[in-house]
Formats: sequence, C-alpha cells, structure tokens
Amino acid sequence: MTAQILDGNVVLDRIKDDLRARIAKLGAAGVTVGLGTILVGDDPGSAKYVQMKRENCAELGIASIHTQLPATATQAEIDDLVDRYNTDPAVHAYLMQHPFPRGLDFESALLRVDPAKDVDGLHPVNLGKLVQGVPGPRSCTPAGIQALLAYYDVPIAGRHVVIVGRGLTVGKALANLLSLKEPHANAAVTLIHTGVPDLAPYTRQADILVVAAGSPGLITPDMVKPGAAVVQTGAAFVNGKIAPDVDPAVAEVAGWFAKATGSVGPMTRAMLLQNVVAAAERSAGL
Repeated sequence: MTAQILDGNVVLDRIKDDLRARIAKLGAAGVTVGLGTILVGDDPGSAKYVQMKRENCAELGIASIHTQLPATATQAEIDDLVDRYNTDPAVHAYLMQHPFPRGLDFESALLRVDPAKDVDGLHPVNLGKLVQGVPGPRSCTPAGIQALLAYYDVPIAGRHVVIVGRGLTVGKALANLLSLKEPHANAAVTLIHTGVPDLAPYTRQADILVVAAGSPGLITPDMVKPGAAVVQTGAAFVNGKIAPDVDPAVAEVAGWFAKATGSVGPMTRAMLLQNVVAAAERSAGL
C-alpha cells in the first residue's frame, strides 16, 4: 500500500480563492482587511515565520501592520503595543510571534490581547469557546489539520483519532476540536504523550494518527494501523536538517499521509488568513 499524500498547498490555493472573493466584498464595503504582527527580538526562525505571513497577506491584498521590538524591550513596552493593536481599527486581528526572548512573559501579553483580534485562537477565551463548541477564532494548526482531512475525504465521524503530543497549540486543542459534535469531527479521541512507556498499543488502534511530539523517528511503520491516516506536525532539527516525528516508510502502510513539510504548514497559514478575514467581516457586520 502506498498512501495518498495530503498536500496542504493544494488546499491552501483553494482557500485563497475563496478568501479573495470575501476580501473583494469587504473592499466594496470600504473595508481593507488588516493583519497585525508583533515580533520581539531577532530570532531568524521567528522572523521567517512572520515574513511568510506578510507575504501571504500581500498576495491577497490584506494590509500588513508589522512592529518589531528589540530583544531589550520591556514588558511594559510590549503591553503598550498590544493595547495599541487592540484599539487600532486598521488591525482586524493580529499575532504575537512565540517565543519571546528570555525574561519576557508571553502568556501575560497574550492575556492582554482582545480575544476578538486573536488570530491564532490561543487566548483562553477562544480556547474556552472551542471546548464549548461555540463560534470564535480557532487554533490555526488544529483547524488546518481538520480542513486537510476533510478536503481529502478522510472519514472522521465515529473514527478513532489518536494524538501523540499534549501541547496547547496542537494536541489539546485538536482533541477538543475533533471530538465536537459538528461536521468533520465527532470522533473518539485518545490523547497520549511521550511520557507513556509504550505508545504502540495506542497508535495501532488509530484510524487517524496525529503526531505532534517533536521527537525524531518516534513513529515507525509497525506502530501504524494499515490504511490509517497519518498526520505529522512535529519535527526537530538535527545537524541543520528537519528530522520528522514519523518515519517516511510509514507512507507504505498508511492510507493517507501528511508529510513533515508541505502538508500541515500551508494549512496553518490558510487558517490564519481565514481568521483575519472573518475578524474583518465581524467588525464590518458582514
């Protein structure tokens, strides 16, 4: 068996087409969609991530409002910037790039963000809405995984989803999302982590296996149920190269396979773009 590759770039292009129409409608109403970005320090990886978001915005005609603060910035300076973004009508939603430099409190700044402008869906208010199953900005990577599975007609309702990794940005949020009683969800979800002595008895039960552990080579072909959908979001860097959580040979066992690059990453960007356009529509009453 050779798995069907879940290509996130294909889905991203489709979503961009839909967003262009929505952005044009907002433009006709006199609204220019605006995404704010906050970068603190000069970490190259963080800078690249923010730059990719800004390039996506430019492609779609979304205004990019960017502020970079030095690593020597104080918490008070960050708080002042968050307050300005909260009240700036040109900023419909925004992100703060994580992590902050040592000595600065990202969680404190996140609590200060207006939940309606939280483009990453990570504010506790929005995570609470996710748990309740009520509308609100949803975490981008979990929503992207859901949309990717839905696009490729991977059955989710009633299936067993096993998630390896309990991080807030992927594992915990995805477990809540896929267990909701709504379309492309309603699954039985098991959440495990690398502290479990033997992962295989859990992973072999999965109809959908999502791996977000950041542990190279963690999942091998013998740990996967034949025909399962396998989605990886976690990876580490070894000798300057990406070292994925899932052995690429798993693609010979799985029915669907999301590679370490080109699958979930584009979908995370797609959901962020969706969230900022949705925020602009709410602001405009559309």
